[in-house]
Amino acid sequence: MASETTSDTSAADGPPGDPGRGTAAGSGPSPSTRAAAAAAILLCGITLAFGLLNKHRCTGPSFDENGRSTPNYAERNYHDACYSDIQFLWLGRDVDNHVLPYVHGDITPDGRLVGGTLEYPVLTGMLIWAGAAFADTDAEFLLGSAVLLAPFGLLTAWLLGRLAGWRALLWALGPPLVLYAFHNWDLPVVAAAVAAFFVLQSPRGSLRSRAGWAAVLLGVGAVLKLYPALFVVPLALYVYVESRRGAGDDRDVGRSRAVREALRVPLLAGGVVAAVNLPFVLAGFDGWWASIEFQGQRQADGTSNSIWYWGVRHLFSGDVAFQQFTDVVSPLAVLTALALACGVGWDRAQREGSFPLLQVCAAALCGFLLLHKVHSPQYTLWLLPMFVLLRVRWGWIAGYLAADVALGVGVFRWYGDFEQSVADGFAAQAVVIGVWGRAALLAGLFVAFLTSRAVTDRTPAGPLSPGYRPFHVDSGADSPFDVPPRDVLGEAVADSVADSAAGLRRSSDDIRGRTTASRAPDSTPPIGSSSPEPGPDGQRTRSDDGR
Repeated sequence: MASETTSDTSAADGPPGDPGRGTAAGSGPSPSTRAAAAAAILLCGITLAFGLLNKHRCTGPSFDENGRSTPNYAERNYHDACYSDIQFLWLGRDVDNHVLPYVHGDITPDGRLVGGTLEYPVLTGMLIWAGAAFADTDAEFLLGSAVLLAPFGLLTAWLLGRLAGWRALLWALGPPLVLYAFHNWDLPVVAAAVAAFFVLQSPRGSLRSRAGWAAVLLGVGAVLKLYPALFVVPLALYVYVESRRGAGDDRDVGRSRAVREALRVPLLAGGVVAAVNLPFVLAGFDGWWASIEFQGQRQADGTSNSIWYWGVRHLFSGDVAFQQFTDVVSPLAVLTALALACGVGWDRAQREGSFPLLQVCAAALCGFLLLHKVHSPQYTLWLLPMFVLLRVRWGWIAGYLAADVALGVGVFRWYGDFEQSVADGFAAQAVVIGVWGRAALLAGLFVAFLTSRAVTDRTPAGPLSPGYRPFHVDSGADSPFDVPPRDVLGEAVADSVADSAAGLRRSSDDIRGRTTASRAPDSTPPIGSSSPEPGPDGQRTRSDDGR
């Protein structure tokens, strides 16, 4: 089981579930916490080095006139499983030409980005531009980007060490850091999200101040990648509940003040998003808007790794109807999951007196990963800090990481098999296990997180008491998730897994014929061609996870 909080909790502790007050005012972290944070930084640095070496295997040893690694760039990406979006994006978006993003960009009628526009929010776009500033090849671009990204990974390790003590080693030594640290530009957004929780639990400052800075950090995260925006509503609810608790006996005054303080959260986060985007809107509206329009055209296809493609597509007679259905239902499902998580959090707040912010945010993230129409492998980096900060059974964590490795490695080997017209085999089975294993575990983790305790709690380790049943689950065990995950979820996904395995060959043929015209996620190069280079127009034809 998870350890208790490692910070000095001699005074001023928050209520159960409150990440806001873990240490006494004016006191520093305990020696154990300092040691854990230092160890996390050191070991994270070593893991990041292995992560860079892993991706560096796909670079060089020679380069063509465009700075692309040769020979056999595509084949090495597939069979060596060392592909990275960073290296791939060297060509196709004018990154190699060092064009300032968005300002002179646009989108063509057939959905191609031109003129330097990137399919990412603007801060990530600027990181991409900065990483390429001194690069003449894709290898130098990968190295320059790694230099920019690595400090964010180390910062996350330090923050988690201060928050959760030795549990931070799960971040520092986790396989996802080797696989995905330099796969895409996700380390900065993870650091921003974790920093928001860190600021909120600080013993210094009022709730208003801490919540305000947390909202600002979530706003910064939202202009790196979109997912921290999911946490804004839970943070507002947390502020409302905590403000009501501190209002005393005057209920009317307390309610009015609490509403004002809660509304301040989305206003601050939204203000940051607006302020960061405004210069790009003014400098080149068409290029800025092209990025958003591009994301609106993305599709759930064979490289999306989503339950929609693998579990729903076969219910439709044509791809157009399926894509139209997914475009509507997927975002509605994500919002429904967010509302459900907030509702359960509100129920816990009424029972316990404090809104379980971390738990609700983690559950909302699970809902997004499960129900969004694109689930790129590197999204695991978003979820990993939640495993550190919340007490869930280690079986959940081990199971998810195993399924993630199966997909993260298997999917590229599977694409390589396409080149040899091999539609089945170990790699294909690994993809099925990865897609449905992660889906089943995310569904279970949605509930497990909502019934968990945060490591910053003073309450005993473990899930909530047997009396708490937000979904009225009666399994006969001590808590809804004391039973093994496979007993709860196995039957629910068995049929879908069987259908996926049976249809794997059909999916292979479909992907081979469709991918170059699709809006696939950023985590995979195009399939069905001998090289993942852009087409004759220099344009990358698949979509990115940039949001």
